[in-house]
Parts: sequence; structure tokens; C-alpha cells
Amino acid sequence: MELRGRTALVTGAGHRVGRAIAVALGAQGMRVAVHYNATADGARETARQIRGAGGEAEIVSADLTHVDAAEQLVGSVVQTFGGLDVLVNSAAVMVRTPFGEITAEQWDSIMALNLRAPFFLAQAAAPHLRAAHGVIVNIADLAAFETWPGYLPHGISKGGMVTMTRSLARVLAPEVRVAGIAPGTVLLPENWNEDEAEHLRQTTPLERMGSPEDVTKTVLFILDSDYLTGETIIVDGGRHVRR
Repeated sequence: MELRGRTALVTGAGHRVGRAIAVALGAQGMRVAVHYNATADGARETARQIRGAGGEAEIVSADLTHVDAAEQLVGSVVQTFGGLDVLVNSAAVMVRTPFGEITAEQWDSIMALNLRAPFFLAQAAAPHLRAAHGVIVNIADLAAFETWPGYLPHGISKGGMVTMTRSLARVLAPEVRVAGIAPGTVLLPENWNEDEAEHLRQTTPLERMGSPEDVTKTVLFILDSDYLTGETIIVDGGRHVRR
């Protein structure tokens, strides 16, 4: 896919990996819709970086835990830019939820943002992506392939995203390609300390943590790979192959 002049919607683009993806797409000359919910200042900074990298940017706000937000967000982006070529589902929440203490409200909130919203964004975007022969990139997590006892709903939601990627790739082919990325530790959770970071380094086969750029390179690889669909690429320094 030639990216220059095309339009991308990146959810959760106000900070962390979402920001890195949005800026990387802007650096390719794309027009980027920078979605945020609570991080307006962060979204404005993302847009500033995109413009500085040579792309175009507009910020768009939506609470994707609301059932009607997906259709409204896609409609707003299409109205602003005249179409949609790439959807990156990056918005997510990762909340520590020890088994035995998980509430129905926590479960519903996690699933609403991590799994339901990407599906309905894809459904709302599908007509526009079909017209553009576009691409959906779903940002999953290594937790989809491992069991993290303190984050069971998170892992279940990300496992669902992997299955969703395969399912959408089937129903949207041949016009639209759908692929996923399952990052390992490319950014520490904000409440983790250096001891926990060092443990992760020592238990990763490549003996280092990753970076957001490891994810953005994979996003660009997916967009450039016209014969790739239905696959979720694990980018984790080899953690999933540990014995």
C-alpha cells in the first residue's frame, strides 16, 4: 500500500504505543485521525509530532466503551478526511484484576474497550475500507498467548482480539486485509519499578525490553505486505518461546 496521502484512524493515539503508531504513519505522509478519550493534551501533542514529521493530523474524541461511539467516530473521520484507508485498533486498558476479586463491572469495562470497540469500529469502517482496499491492524498483547494470573480479563480480551483478527480477515477478504500485533514489553506499565523491569530483561531471550518503535516497524511491515492477512505477529523478544 502506498501510504502517502491516505487516511488512518488510530485509536488510543494520545499516548504510549498509540502515539508512536500515529506519528510513524504521519511520517509516511499519511493523514491521521488521532483518537483519544481522556488524554486531550496528549492527543494534541501527538498531532503536533505528526505535523512535524510531515503528515496531517486531526484529533477526534470518543469514549469507546459507549455502544454507539464506534459508528460515530468512523463517521466523523470519514466526514473530515473524505474516506478511510487504515484502521489501527490500539485503544485498550490493562488493569490488575486478581482472580477472586474481579467484579462484573470490571469485566464489562475491560471487554467493552479491549474487544467490543475494535469489532464495532471494524464493522463501521468496513464499507469505507472495502472501497479503499484498506487494512485493519489490531494491537493485541502477549497476554493473548500466555496466562497472567493478575490480569485474566485483559488476557481473555486480547485472546479474543486474535480470534477476531482471523475472523475479520475471512469476512472482509479480498478487499480488506486484517492483521494483528501482539507486543511484549515495549513500555512498562506506569506503576512498575526498575526491579520489575530488570526481571523482564533477564527472562527475555533477547535479554532486553522492546520499544514502541518495534511495534511501529511491524505496523509498517503489515501495511506493505499485500499478501498478509489473518495473522497476529508476536513482537516480544522471544518471551513466548521460553521453556
